[in-house]
Amino acid sequence: MIHEVDAVLRGLIREEALSGADVEVVLDAPTREWAARRNTPTVNMYLYDLREDLRRRQQGTLTERDADGTATTRHAPPRYVRLSYLITAWTQRPEDEHQLLGAMLHRLLGCDRLPPERLVGSLAELGLPVPVSVAAPPPEDRGFAEVWTALGGELKPSLDVAVSAPLLVSPGTRVGPPVTEGMRLTMAERGDGDRARDELGHLVQGEPPARHITIRRRTQP
Repeated sequence: MIHEVDAVLRGLIREEALSGADVEVVLDAPTREWAARRNTPTVNMYLYDLREDLRRRQQGTLTERDADGTATTRHAPPRYVRLSYLITAWTQRPEDEHQLLGAMLHRLLGCDRLPPERLVGSLAELGLPVPVSVAAPPPEDRGFAEVWTALGGELKPSLDVAVSAPLLVSPGTRVGPPVTEGMRLTMAERGDGDRARDELGHLVQGEPPARHITIRRRTQP
């Protein structure tokens, strides 16, 4: 799932935000040593944090259905994992870096979710929205300066992009086929004036003698 989000986000930046400009888009850690080796215009999208998005956790069971509306599989709701990227631009001039950051900010701020037509792999198969947050304040337990300190580099203008990706944690349980034949009705006599309930809980009452109806189902082999 992580590599699928990498691919979608990288393609979105390269092909739409940067309009196919001759700028490399990489996933490397932007350490001091990495920065010293860089010699071409580069956008770095560094995955610096990975944790469950608890706000999106759901309870219960989800049912998958086929084209006819028949239940086929039941499984637990997907869990959402929040992937946080530190996105920076690297060129020879700050002016060019700001231009690249501005182009990415303009495109990504228009996304409240990853474009469905760009989703690949399991993200496309699930068919669920993949929410995106851009340039939001950092989590209370972590600041961007701490990230740069951990990388051993100097503080640099950056975009924080967080993607909440759905992930199925279990394959689910197959549902048996619906009963289409083999239903049998039996009727038993009741005493005059009796009130009875059938096995479905329906009240049987009417002109005596009332009858108790039992329904038995036989599933197909």
